[in-house]
Amino acid sequence: MKLTEVIRRPLITEKTTVIREDGRTLCFQVATDANKIDIKRAVEALFGSKVESVRTSLAHGKFRRQGKYIGRRSDWKKAYVKLREGQALPDFLQGA
Repeated sequence: MKLTEVIRRPLITEKTTVIREDGRTLCFQVATDANKIDIKRAVEALFGSKVESVRTSLAHGKFRRQGKYIGRRSDWKKAYVKLREGQALPDFLQGA
């Protein structure tokens, strides 16, 4: 798997904004088959920051209805990445 395929997008929600206030924790939506080692390598290579730890969680897709038809959204994975002490956040997340 390529490094650019591991990280899908940064998650910017109220919860992740509060977590990011410490200046060291980032949250990303990642590929469902990526493990912690893949995520760590991708963040270090793409953003140039050293990673201290990675926590992952699976978000299960919800059931949605459109009239009498029922569909299901896809499951997805998110990763909380904690940077080492003294490492700066990437530029695109500085003001967000």
